[in-house]
Amino acid sequence: MSGMSEYMEVCEAAVRAGGAVVQQWVGRFEVREKGPADLVTEADMASQEAIRELIVDHFPDHFLIGEEDSGVEEEAGEAEFRWIADPLDGTTNYVHRMPHYSVSLALEHRGRVLVGAVYDPTRDECFTAAAGQGAFLNGERIQSSRVSDLAGSLAVVGFPPNARRGSPDLAVFLEILDKCQAIRRTGSAALNLCYLAAGWFDVYWSYSTKIWDVAAGALIAEEAGCTVTSPSGGPFEIEEAKFLAAATPPLHAELLELVGRIGL
Repeated sequence: MSGMSEYMEVCEAAVRAGGAVVQQWVGRFEVREKGPADLVTEADMASQEAIRELIVDHFPDHFLIGEEDSGVEEEAGEAEFRWIADPLDGTTNYVHRMPHYSVSLALEHRGRVLVGAVYDPTRDECFTAAAGQGAFLNGERIQSSRVSDLAGSLAVVGFPPNARRGSPDLAVFLEILDKCQAIRRTGSAALNLCYLAAGWFDVYWSYSTKIWDVAAGALIAEEAGCTVTSPSGGPFEIEEAKFLAAATPPLHAELLELVGRIGL
């Protein structure tokens, strides 16, 4: 079995390789729709192939699932080592030349996420974490903010494609709107979690993310000191990918109470 340092080295190298590919494709791809408001580009698939090649080269017996795979999650479910990739998180931003998107990758071993990396190629910022070893931005340790109540918080939200009235993400947004300092919507779930880890955001929730959106970012947030749970307050499960996340336990408790009041 390889060591954590090798897993981390390959994880970071893979997201940087994917990010380089994404940047090479800027402005020269064909855009397709795979669902309402859910764009996919050749850049996504080229990035995922770059990630896959690097992982296969180092760990040929490991399994990789990614956003651009179809129907392989079940096949990968029993794999001992599973890499979980989002080759381009924030595709809509990318398509519109909005410089806020990322490449995300995590390694899971028998249900436990060991390492994770999220790379923003527009800013050359790579967020990394290994279980039990802290979280880092370009090699410098990061820590969540000390904000302890909603009134002093900067919140971030992500809405699902075709968000409708009554969707859980929107319901929390409407309830929290006048209770926090401000709210942002950025378009990259992975970066939202990393910004929470770095102390740039204070609170974040999502009922609409997928496993590849959050596998790396949730580990990075937790290793930076954030509280990340399921929407019910129980343990966070990457397979479900729904969560409430906050910089401090008191802030998380306030968010959880608010969610309970609106019956979610």
